[in-house]
Amino acid sequence: MNQSEVKALEALQNGSDIRGIAIATEKYPITLTDERVEKIAYGFAKWLKAEKGVENQATVAIGHDSRLSAERLKAALIKGLLVAGIDVVDVGLATTPAMFMATQYENYNCDAGIMITASHLPFMYNGLKLFTKSGGAEHEDIDYIVSHADKSFIETGLSAGKVTKQDLLSTYAADLTAKIRAGITGAADKMKPLEGSHIIVDAGNGAGGFFAEKVLAELGADISGSQFLESDGHFPNHIPNPDNEEAMASLKKAVLASGADLGVIFDTDVDRSAIMDKNGESLNRNPLIAVISSIILQEKPGTTIVTDSTTSGHLQAFIEEKGGKQHRFKRGYRNVINEALRLNREGTPSEIAIEVSGHAALKENYFLDDGAYLIAKILMTYATLRKSDQDLADLIADLKEPAESEEIRLNITATDFKAYGQEVLADLQKFVEADTDMSLEPENLEGIRVNTSGALGEGWFLLRMSLHEPVMPMNLESDEVGGILKVKERLADFFASRAELNV
Repeated sequence: MNQSEVKALEALQNGSDIRGIAIATEKYPITLTDERVEKIAYGFAKWLKAEKGVENQATVAIGHDSRLSAERLKAALIKGLLVAGIDVVDVGLATTPAMFMATQYENYNCDAGIMITASHLPFMYNGLKLFTKSGGAEHEDIDYIVSHADKSFIETGLSAGKVTKQDLLSTYAADLTAKIRAGITGAADKMKPLEGSHIIVDAGNGAGGFFAEKVLAELGADISGSQFLESDGHFPNHIPNPDNEEAMASLKKAVLASGADLGVIFDTDVDRSAIMDKNGESLNRNPLIAVISSIILQEKPGTTIVTDSTTSGHLQAFIEEKGGKQHRFKRGYRNVINEALRLNREGTPSEIAIEVSGHAALKENYFLDDGAYLIAKILMTYATLRKSDQDLADLIADLKEPAESEEIRLNITATDFKAYGQEVLADLQKFVEADTDMSLEPENLEGIRVNTSGALGEGWFLLRMSLHEPVMPMNLESDEVGGILKVKERLADFFASRAELNV
């Protein structure tokens, strides 16, 4: 490969995934071309054998969400894998967590899985998420795959692979359904434990529509009022993203219009989710973490809940009141999952890793970030609560909410943006130490987290570096209306003096 093509392939790396432009627009040319995807297939095949120790004729499952470019990319992947002597199981429309489960189900027993998705990004994007039996690929795995993305790394004389087709989504749905039935005790009808419940799904035209008919309806729930269940890569109704205000407003409208007891929403590839109660109150972000933490702590008292760094201070108080411990770590779903795995290895029990974005991975479910399993787990408790005329909101009645919250993104214009960002953080620490109304949070593992008090009111803010971009996100919360403005005014001169930070 020439240097320009090497750089083009390297540019497709997005942390532990591969992402790029798959449909040309006036603004963006295609970067995820057939040729590059085929080369990535060669690198993936090399990685499976050389790094993951897969011997003989490997089998790889390939699935995709509703994106318009999925079939083109799948054809390029299959072409490369077959040349590399790998058998392919084409499972068609699927979810990201289902693709991992293809490596676990006995009737699939695949050595690896590839999900074609770009999560909630606009329609022109697409990408690849990669799995083996041991879990998702890491950043260094993508490094290896990209650096070996060439036919020259493939052994010669291999028998060409073959393609078969299977309906993985139905297998996955049946598995979820069985787990929910097993998790709900005392139901009048064990096969229909959600009978009498009205639960709607908003799939945003992604891959999550199956959950309504193949899971909820099978369990006896009334799913009338569910919307956007059909797969459509144009995403004509709203972005499939539980962290998006427009998407949550759409779900609220549907819940209230249908008189549903509960609303469920997924992102495009169903590794994230959120819920809404019958009153149209969103149980996402901090409240979602509080709901699942409450459930987990009833089952596993004292466990450590691993979250990302941007969670509310009130959430920490809630978890501690329930007898648990919160461990805030770096943003990024792989980061929180790997931190929970590390804690468990070192003797600190941790049952869940979860981000405010809706990524949630439970120890009992392979530490797989699975939006559908998260909902399944919550429904098991929801069914029990209904027997005593309670709701999910009752689980978090003690969770205090801030009066205000906001996120600001500060752009760095410096050439070496990482070094500049570290300078800003170091200077901010000194600034905070000199201010009597601010104090550094002692237990913090990303950026600078500051607690406010006195004239600034009770609250906190966090300034950190973005994982991949020349951006410094800043999250702020205050327990009083107008508190965030006071903090901004106090920080105004500090940021104004940073010439290469665009506020």
